[in-house]
Amino acid sequence: MIELKRSSSGKTSFKSMNSIIMRFPQFKEELKHIRGVFEQYDEDGNGNIDMEELKKCLQKLQVNLKEEEVEDLFHSCDIDQSEGIQFNEFIVLLCLIYLLVEHSSSPLRTSKIGSSELEATFDTIVKAFLFLDKNGAGKLNKKDMIKALNEESRRERSPAHITTSRFKEMDWDSNGKVSFREFLFSLINWIGIDADEEIPLKGS
Repeated sequence: MIELKRSSSGKTSFKSMNSIIMRFPQFKEELKHIRGVFEQYDEDGNGNIDMEELKKCLQKLQVNLKEEEVEDLFHSCDIDQSEGIQFNEFIVLLCLIYLLVEHSSSPLRTSKIGSSELEATFDTIVKAFLFLDKNGAGKLNKKDMIKALNEESRRERSPAHITTSRFKEMDWDSNGKVSFREFLFSLINWIGIDADEEIPLKGS
């Protein structure tokens, strides 16, 4: 993410947290199109992509990773530790693969990941994260989020318990920092790609 920040033009359409929220309908519409891609790689049709299916997915996308890197990618996206990548988790997986391909020396054309509209959506989500990453550390902290939630209107600040609750929803591993992966998981839940398949929030 630090590399992404350095390589970006520095221009963003985001001025506040509200400007990000206003994009939720657009995000939802484009990310829903990933359903067909998910079903393509879910060869046994059980609603989960297992390790072997992931390897085949990466092979078809011509993404070459070492065995341990594939395992790391699988387990980092299997947030409920079910030993299978569900649809919402697959969205995160596909975005991470897109970033790996887009910002590597691989000759792979990114059009193989998805449509140009989907790739543009991934890029916009990255820009949203970078906008919230006030100190450029590559991870969001609570101070960053409180500032983002309150900077839209100094007269109408979000109650402390709301900003704290939102941050906890994003901080999946409770380490006080929110990575891009955690941010994307939370964003998918917030926009409600498929209410029946949302990843349960911690403590629910």
